[in-house]
Amino acid sequence: MEQLQEVEIYTDGACSGNPGSGGYGIVLKHRDNIKEISGGYRQTTNNRMELIAVITGLEALKRTCEVKLYSDSKYIIDAVNKGWTKKWKENGWRRDRNKPVKNVDLWIKILNLAERHKITWVWVKGHDENVFNNRCDKLAQEAINKQPLQEDLGFIPVMRQHQ
Repeated sequence: MEQLQEVEIYTDGACSGNPGSGGYGIVLKHRDNIKEISGGYRQTTNNRMELIAVITGLEALKRTCEVKLYSDSKYIIDAVNKGWTKKWKENGWRRDRNKPVKNVDLWIKILNLAERHKITWVWVKGHDENVFNNRCDKLAQEAINKQPLQEDLGFIPVMRQHQ
């Protein structure tokens, strides 16, 4: 059996306003090789940027890998490690109390991409001592200010109801 390449993926998302303009940053590390990826969206949420960072990082892998995926998003790490995503999927993408899961479009992409790799999901404290997480944050912040920003086609703004 062929040994899988070991890759580290660091991800972060940011939003200027929530919702608002958003960006994501990714650092891929394989041995001494480092690749950085970033991008931004015109109107989105912080959680969507965190999820899109994970998707983009996994999509950048050209073959099946053994991945350590680092994120400062408890939303993502807990959802996977605590089995929430599995439960949501089994429940037709509904949470407890029959509420719909947010960002289903992105969760489905993540789960599909995750099937291809052996992933260890690791939470890191944001804005702390992890050099690569800090770099991802900087890339995400910079991406918010780059023009033109993409359209987040899955973002659905919450409309205020007028009475």
